[in-house]
Amino acid sequence: MNLRALAAKAVFQVLEKGVSLSVALPEQQQKLSSGKDKALLAELCYGVMRHLPQLDKLVSDCMNKPMKGKQRIVHQLLLIGCYQLYFTRIPAHAAISETAEACRQLKFEGLVKVVNGVLRNLQRNDKPLPTENDTLAFNTPAWLIKRLQEAYPDSWENIIEESHQRPPMWLRNNALRQSRDTYLAELAQLEIGASKGNSDNAILLDKATDVTLLPRFSEGAASVQDGAAQWAATLLAPEPKELILDACAAPGGKTCHLLESEASIDLVAVDFDAKRLARVQQNLDRLGLTAQVIHGDAANIDAWWQGDKFDRILLDAPCSATGVIRRHPDIKWLRKSADIEELAKLQAQILDHCWQWLKPGGTLLYATCSILPQENAQQVSAFLARTPDATLVPIAQQPQGDEIGWQITPGQDNMDGFYYARLIKG
Repeated sequence: MNLRALAAKAVFQVLEKGVSLSVALPEQQQKLSSGKDKALLAELCYGVMRHLPQLDKLVSDCMNKPMKGKQRIVHQLLLIGCYQLYFTRIPAHAAISETAEACRQLKFEGLVKVVNGVLRNLQRNDKPLPTENDTLAFNTPAWLIKRLQEAYPDSWENIIEESHQRPPMWLRNNALRQSRDTYLAELAQLEIGASKGNSDNAILLDKATDVTLLPRFSEGAASVQDGAAQWAATLLAPEPKELILDACAAPGGKTCHLLESEASIDLVAVDFDAKRLARVQQNLDRLGLTAQVIHGDAANIDAWWQGDKFDRILLDAPCSATGVIRRHPDIKWLRKSADIEELAKLQAQILDHCWQWLKPGGTLLYATCSILPQENAQQVSAFLARTPDATLVPIAQQPQGDEIGWQITPGQDNMDGFYYARLIKG
């Protein structure tokens, strides 16, 4: 099946079935053998997610009536065709003929003429990208624009713009294997451009590189992890022999980083999602690390843990993921405004429960990859108000004036959007 047909299937899964692109895309990539084709498939799917409102408007304006039911996949195919015409260097004739052929392969022979007609019309008229309302101008749903305007009145446009950039590739040097300087030297020998990030073992690559080309990657010399996520282990600062809980641990990047930063800790990694939990174990195995990996609910620790209370807890809470839209542009279309209040309720529940399992004098690090105050500063503020034995400890990296936790916005020091608040139990 041709590449455009596979792209249409992936986009259909996301937009019609609510499947995340990180699940839908690999399923289709498996059907391709060439790395170049896999990369183009990803480019088309990600591109459609980034520019969905504009592409949708251009395509819909060329049609007499909308496609419904099973035909929706042909609508998604038209979005892919439109993306090629407006945002790639693929010659127009090739984009149109390949997309029409994909329609045939998807078994919609009767709509091949429609696909051809719409795409030729777009090519002929060369209409500018539509920008007549905020959703079109910013390729972002109105509800999210409104929330960002409220939270960041002076910088919301910049945050949206940064969320549309292609994300950089960060590595985490494995300090158990070598120093960061040693690994940077090895990268330089292979002519892989890289520089130090602000946290201890963070490395920013000049450009994204296939992991198989990185020095000793399969042996665990380094891991791929965004610079913002790498602050978790530094801020939790585990001490030797401590009992530590990584609540909501999947896919395990922070779990492994905690063990790399202090190998003697006894680490319990728990997650509610059994499928994603398997990735925690895979990451531990590649790095040669050991943790107790448990399938369970961080909001009901009593059900699966009979041991001592924890010295430290990392709570990387379930969130809207609005800070990582540049890596997962489908988030804009999978999330709804009502989800934010639901998530805030769940976060509060998990936070309250984890607190009961923290030893007096212990540290809890609350983290999200969200940029919305309801899930971050407001969440922690409400927790402090109802929890007399909780004290907020300022984070050195946070700017003056951010009283409640450290909010990183997308693109800041090349990092994803992230939030941290450090709490000590009295």
